[in-house]
Amino acid sequence: MTTLVDTNVLLDIVTDDPAWADWSILQLESASISGPLLINDVVYAEWSIGYDQIEILDDTISKMGLLVERIPTSALFLAGKAFRSYRSKAGTKVGVLPDFFIGAHAAVLDIPLLTRDVKRYRHYFPTLSLICP
Repeated sequence: MTTLVDTNVLLDIVTDDPAWADWSILQLESASISGPLLINDVVYAEWSIGYDQIEILDDTISKMGLLVERIPTSALFLAGKAFRSYRSKAGTKVGVLPDFFIGAHAAVLDIPLLTRDVKRYRHYFPTLSLICP
């Protein structure tokens, strides 16, 4: 089964996060046994912040066995609707739109999302299967 990987899991691994690296490595390895591991444009962009050169990021993606998949328009549309719902409920946090793109992408593909950020995904994408702590 294909799995979409959230940015926080990848950051745990490459930064060797003391609290989460072991969990993230274990989950990523486990998911890779079941099938391909995907990231999308948003995860790529968020993750790229820590790299000075595109070649180094692309090499890391390749070595980790990740595939980059574009977000389909149906997922972009769903993300917009979920974000509108969030805002209508007085959602004021900034920087949350990327989570809606990621969640909608996994929901439209009907694949699990490997993440540590559960609350928003569960609320706005209730049918989404999450691999989470």
